[in-house]
Amino acid sequence: MDPKIDTILREVIASYRDETSRCKDGICTDGNCVVHNSEGVQSIIANGASRISAGIGVSDKGILSYDLAQYIDHTLLKPEATLDDIRKLCDEAKQFHFASVCINPSYVSFCARYLAGTEVKVCTVVGFPLGATTTETKTAETEQAVKNGAKEIDMVLNVGMLKSGEYEYVKNDVFQVVRTTHRSNGIVKVIIETALLTDEEKVQACLLSKWAGADFVKTSTGFSKGGATAGDIRLMRKVVGSTMGVKASGGVRSREDAEEMVASGATRIGASASVKIVSGNGSGSQGGY
Repeated sequence: MDPKIDTILREVIASYRDETSRCKDGICTDGNCVVHNSEGVQSIIANGASRISAGIGVSDKGILSYDLAQYIDHTLLKPEATLDDIRKLCDEAKQFHFASVCINPSYVSFCARYLAGTEVKVCTVVGFPLGATTTETKTAETEQAVKNGAKEIDMVLNVGMLKSGEYEYVKNDVFQVVRTTHRSNGIVKVIIETALLTDEEKVQACLLSKWAGADFVKTSTGFSKGGATAGDIRLMRKVVGSTMGVKASGGVRSREDAEEMVASGATRIGASASVKIVSGNGSGSQGGY
């Protein structure tokens, strides 16, 4: 990890002096402060990665494919995706035991019915792919998605507002989606679009998402100029500590890519090449990430 990240973390957290930061006057109140307990957090991350490997099975070939599949949100977000494509996506998710299918909102009801009785969850996107819709629009999207059967919401952070320094707006934007989703016991992943952010902005985005109560931070929509990198995953994991998930998405196309992301701290992977990742062939549904 670049030593400058510690400096950025200190500067960013020092700029907040309200109850949301849980870090006042040099006193940490939650035991997981990345500034005042950075060594402890790094140790947790390192130990966590080891436990992940041991927990899901290790062989001379690395992580077992079946268990790696449980990290993956099997994704199809292409605008031209048809119902037949979505049905195939669901069939693959059931076959390979992927964590979820991630689809556009118009397909949530279909997928919820099609996957009823299976362990595969329905994930959909909100404010996608730009994140620039209003908070009210994002909240309404979320309400409808949850009503239609979505259990996981991947919302896009308002990057322009973040870059403008409108941190309260950004935090509230996330919070409203989180509050709506949590009422139905769903989870929220906040897409921060790392390719568009400086390291300092990535730190800000992760902290605001954490303070807003989100369950995950996520690298990318897959529709911008870049995707997940191991460096960004390590940075995000360091910032949020052990209390949140980190999702790697965008450009994860091989087993090696996926294993690198997990080793770097990812607890979920968004991919359209999911079948190729777990089985070594390229016959699965492609598109979106």
